[in-house]
Amino acid sequence: MLKKVVHLFFIITGGTLGFLYLPLLLKVINFTTYDWLMSPYFSSVVGAIILFILSYFIADYVVGFFKWIEEGLVKIPIVDLLFGSIGLILGLLVAYLVTIPLKSISWKIVSEILPLFFTVIIGYLGFQVGFRRREEFMSILTITRKDKNKKLDTESDSRNDNEVKSKILDTSVIIDGRIADITQTHFLEGKIIIPQFVLKELQHIADSSDALKRNRGRRGLDILNRMQKELKIPVEIYEGDFEEIQEVDSKLVKLAQVIDGIVVTNDFNLNKVCDFQGVPVLNINDLANAVKPVVLPGEEIVIQVIKDGKEQKQGIAYLDDGTMIVVESGQDYIGKTIEVIITSVLQTSAGRMIFAKPKALEKAQ
Repeated sequence: MLKKVVHLFFIITGGTLGFLYLPLLLKVINFTTYDWLMSPYFSSVVGAIILFILSYFIADYVVGFFKWIEEGLVKIPIVDLLFGSIGLILGLLVAYLVTIPLKSISWKIVSEILPLFFTVIIGYLGFQVGFRRREEFMSILTITRKDKNKKLDTESDSRNDNEVKSKILDTSVIIDGRIADITQTHFLEGKIIIPQFVLKELQHIADSSDALKRNRGRRGLDILNRMQKELKIPVEIYEGDFEEIQEVDSKLVKLAQVIDGIVVTNDFNLNKVCDFQGVPVLNINDLANAVKPVVLPGEEIVIQVIKDGKEQKQGIAYLDDGTMIVVESGQDYIGKTIEVIITSVLQTSAGRMIFAKPKALEKAQ
């Protein structure tokens, strides 16, 4: 269908050019022997036939060019296309206003060439401003809409204040996998946002030549599929991007600021960056440490000593949640289940560490 339209366009263009310029061309070359050759209608037919024949050679290239443009436009997110188009329209409007005084100048280079130059340049700048600053424009519109709701309705204002914020997942917390279980138990409320740039990073990891990275990436993609299929809360893909920002962590912080969301991670460094920039953040490791069983010095528990410790005569055991217990003089009890008395508990950034001594040694003293 598109190819037929291209042929029709060439026929109409050829007829128009023949009607306007072929008689003039014949006069220039003094080929005016026959009056019927100078007829505009005959010239239209000749021009249409010439370009129709020419269209058979270049129509495929024209159709391919249009399809290339169509595929490119389809891949562009609708928000990017919308704000880019608005910027282009405003740029062309400004260019039109700027070029009005230039048309009254008698110099041809000023009245005809400069307006075209300004139209192209200002239109391009308008498109770039609308496209690259789309996130800021969206945030302004969001803030304006909220302010309007506050003025119109006090109750609506109260609902907006209590609205559950969206949760933005980073790459590390998706690969970790615990986020799916936490969300499934309804401890995490609100919409789950998966940024497109995080998804691209996951795909890049899943395609890595390193087997460990490849398995981590595929695990992350499996977790996302599970969340989309099993969770009742909405899981959405954020199509936008921040092209001027290179680091994925910085993009996450920027996205949280733009949409007023909360970053969910287990990355210690990203946690600190969010805290520094005033962005709300939920750390899965902090949650895991908070729900570990509480043990106090002086309590007695039963454990199985598994291996040697770093220091002499130390033994190492673990609780069911993975908390490490360092048993003083526990080397002699490796492979045995014994009762120990908690002596101290140390909370570190890596987790909780418990120190204990065998109850039998305590009684012997």
